[in-house]
Amino acid sequence: MMSSNISFCASILFSICLLHLCLQHDQVEAQPGGFASPRLRNAFNVIQNFKSKIQSDPKRVTATWVGNNVCNYTGFTCAVVPDFKQRSVIGVDFNGFLFGGKGSRLPLGGFIDKLDDLVFFHANSNNFTGTVPPGTAKHRFFYELDLSNNKLSGAFPTEVLAASNLTFLDLRFNTFNNSVPSTVFNLDVDVLFLNNNNLFQQIPRTLGSTPAHYITFANNKFSGTIPRSIGQASNTLYEVLFLKNGLSGCLPMEIGNLKQSTVFDVSFNQLTGPIPLSFGCLSNVQLLNLANNKFYGAVPESVCQLPKLAKLTLAKNWFTQVGPQCRKLIRKGVLDIKLNCILDLPNQRRRSSSSTSSEEKSDGPQALAPAPLSYRTLVPHRL
Repeated sequence: MMSSNISFCASILFSICLLHLCLQHDQVEAQPGGFASPRLRNAFNVIQNFKSKIQSDPKRVTATWVGNNVCNYTGFTCAVVPDFKQRSVIGVDFNGFLFGGKGSRLPLGGFIDKLDDLVFFHANSNNFTGTVPPGTAKHRFFYELDLSNNKLSGAFPTEVLAASNLTFLDLRFNTFNNSVPSTVFNLDVDVLFLNNNNLFQQIPRTLGSTPAHYITFANNKFSGTIPRSIGQASNTLYEVLFLKNGLSGCLPMEIGNLKQSTVFDVSFNQLTGPIPLSFGCLSNVQLLNLANNKFYGAVPESVCQLPKLAKLTLAKNWFTQVGPQCRKLIRKGVLDIKLNCILDLPNQRRRSSSSTSSEEKSDGPQALAPAPLSYRTLVPHRL
């Protein structure tokens, strides 16, 4: 009888051990051991949670997100973080992965805000929804944020305004709406891409405070005038695109202070007045596009004598006079002044409606310069 009881107890013990081993095996698959650092274990948990939200993965990227070696996962970069002296995930590069979530929802919350050691987060051309979650700005070494060409929406994501270390901010090709906070121009960024959203109201007067080299406002719904403060960015602003908005009024003479600028484009707006004589001081400008507005008067000869000018586009305005220097540029193909009111030139507004119609088929940036960075932002794929 005793032998039978021992045998029975041994059997139960064996079953318990077997069950424990099975459960332990399941746990290892869910939370593998052997991480190089506690920070990598945390990153593993965050990534696996995010993985569970992905429904569409056409490039089968998440098939590599298996096992405890997070640093081998496609789309992630690891390095030793200096303050903790531990290896951690410091970068995310999802450019072009086309991730989609369950029920067409793929929030950034619980992911970008939980990877505590991020230096960069690049996610061009995916299907992220919602907005930038609270906590994102707290990352100590966060320098680059690219959320372009997603399905983010709502008001301007004010969380980014607290990311004091950002040098690159790309929010283009989403559906952010409402106004741009004035403090966005206090960010110490080199790049600020806001084009192709639904942003409206006036451009804040603090524009001139920005240290950014490249800014794109294009393809939004901004209205009002270009702030005179833009002239304060004279030593830093290289390229700026205002095209295809609802801007009005005259160009401020302070634009002539932009001595470092190589690209200035205000085409397809409702701007008016003559070209300020101060534009003759834009000594580094290569591309100057004022097309499709309501400018009038004489084209300043000093603008046509700018030393680095590669393309000057003034088409579809109301200019009435060009001098000999500008006519030289017309002959060279540098100056496009079609559909104005210059009596002795061809392809002007006085010509027949059929001829004018043939000239008005173009509806995009008409000027080409030596590969300006800002124009590459007007297509949704990564730069």
